Amino acid sequence: MTGDKPVKRRLLSLSTLYPNAHTPRFGTFVARSLEALADRGDWDVTVINPIGVPPIAFGKYKALAAAATDGIEHGVSVYRPTFTLIPSVGARINASVIAKKVLPLARRLHEENPFDLVDAQFFYPDGPAAVWIANELGLPSSIKARGSDITYWGGKSFALEQMLDAAERATGLLAVSEKLASDMASIGMARDKIAINYTGLDRDRFRPLEYSGLRAHLGKTLGIDLPENKPLLVSVGALIERKGQDLAIGALASLPEAQLLLVGTGSDEKHLRGLAADMRVEDRVHFLGSVDHDLLPVILSAADAMVLPSAREGLANAWVEALACGTPIIIADAGGARELVTSADAGLIVERTLEAVSAGIAHVLANPRPKEVVAATASRFSWASNAASLAQYYEGLIAPRKD
Repeated sequence: MTGDKPVKRRLLSLSTLYPNAHTPRFGTFVARSLEALADRGDWDVTVINPIGVPPIAFGKYKALAAAATDGIEHGVSVYRPTFTLIPSVGARINASVIAKKVLPLARRLHEENPFDLVDAQFFYPDGPAAVWIANELGLPSSIKARGSDITYWGGKSFALEQMLDAAERATGLLAVSEKLASDMASIGMARDKIAINYTGLDRDRFRPLEYSGLRAHLGKTLGIDLPENKPLLVSVGALIERKGQDLAIGALASLPEAQLLLVGTGSDEKHLRGLAADMRVEDRVHFLGSVDHDLLPVILSAADAMVLPSAREGLANAWVEALACGTPIIIADAGGARELVTSADAGLIVERTLEAVSAGIAHVLANPRPKEVVAATASRFSWASNAASLAQYYEGLIAPRKD
């Protein structure tokens, strides 16, 4: 203790998922969580955000290399060292490469002002790297699982071997839902080491926006005609196969007056555009790309339902954000879906078939709930509660300090 003022705990967080100047929306949920922890006042947070760049940086990698800058961002000290990335084939060695690149920086920062804990914000490749660094510094460690790091990388033998070794050596583990914790246990991780840390939510931004002309205002902003009395659906997420936007597009065939707003970018966009054209609904499917974070609550509030029948998830932030805006969700039984959709007020969990998704949308549209009733189903989510849970968990991993 220094007088009556407790000494702050110090966290070193390793995260390949983190926003930067080139990709400002990448990993924003990680940044918001750690910023909320720092904002509490009892934790000092340092993030090392390794950025992979090939030996010859071209295209997006050239822009990423330029974005590898350090600074204080919203109360968090952020360092962005680059490491050598071999696209497509380097995945099996990335954890080792990152660890060796980051250790000198981590050691220097630790010597200048000692850390209490090292954590990883994604299981692979971050987890094995963070645990190795923590052991080198003589510190406890934690690894957080978010969904695809378990369901995808856990299916790769080389990654699974490294993940299980790191999980065994880590002081503690985190999951974003009970279902994900069960998935972690099913691949060999100790369930009694896993705590749950649900996602947070910016409650000032994500709330029901109800005012006359909201949809007309949104339509003008987007350059799209959005009639007040026609169904409006939205799907928020990366345009990749497992998110299920193809099922949302397919459902439009049985909803002739409905329009669909797709928020996000990704490798499946060409396929989805082709599907919309083949089904002759391209005039009702609108690809918005990445949107400003302040516009997203307007889009969600204006919609009648959010459709995201993912094959795999942890507990999607987009689900929670939609509910907080008073918009029911139609999702598949993936990840923490059953921990979120606990009543019809929140929407429906459906099978990942075109028929089930179409029927689910029709049911939700035919049985609208008041916005405030839907929003109440997400009342337990906030970044403050996320940070409080995180702080309590971290404290439990650290030996009592003799101040």
